[in-house]
Amino acid sequence: MVKKYFFQLIFLYLFFSKEVFAAESGGMPQLDPEFWVSQIFWLTLVFGTLYIVLSKLILPKISANLELRKSQIQENIEAADKQRKDSELKLKEYDDIILKSKLESKNLFNETREKTLKNINIKRDSLEKQIDEEIKKAETEIDQLRKSAPEKINKIAIETSSEILKNLIGTEINNSSISAIVDDLYKKNGGKYYGN
Repeated sequence: MVKKYFFQLIFLYLFFSKEVFAAESGGMPQLDPEFWVSQIFWLTLVFGTLYIVLSKLILPKISANLELRKSQIQENIEAADKQRKDSELKLKEYDDIILKSKLESKNLFNETREKTLKNINIKRDSLEKQIDEEIKKAETEIDQLRKSAPEKINKIAIETSSEILKNLIGTEINNSSISAIVDDLYKKNGGKYYGN
């Protein structure tokens, strides 16, 4: 393998050396050693001028442009970081506000519920007291009616009997005798028609 590369190098050397000598003898001045000094001078002058123009005019502008872009990119990165941090803070504040409002609404709901239940209980107690008072009143009235009913019934019976007898006989009968008959009937029946 090494031998193969060695022979190839020798072949290329001989090939190019023949071409160089052929070009020199054929009139190519850049390969003629006589013109090499002027070529080096012009090469130095052209590339020196090109170097000065590039290093003093073009490269500083490119370098400044690159620095400006780098600083703008750095500023944009810093601004993006700041905005990201600000947005994270705002998001945290938003979450805190939502959590706080949820707790406040829950507390407000519980307070309202307790107040409503308290008001309902107070009104129910008041209503129950009023109902109890009305029931007691009605029971008292019923008791009074029950106690006063026999007298009223006796009176009505006496008056009715007196009217019926007056219409039948045509003369008025003494109320005291009718009252004695009604009292006698009441005692015999034990007051069963008067709710006792």
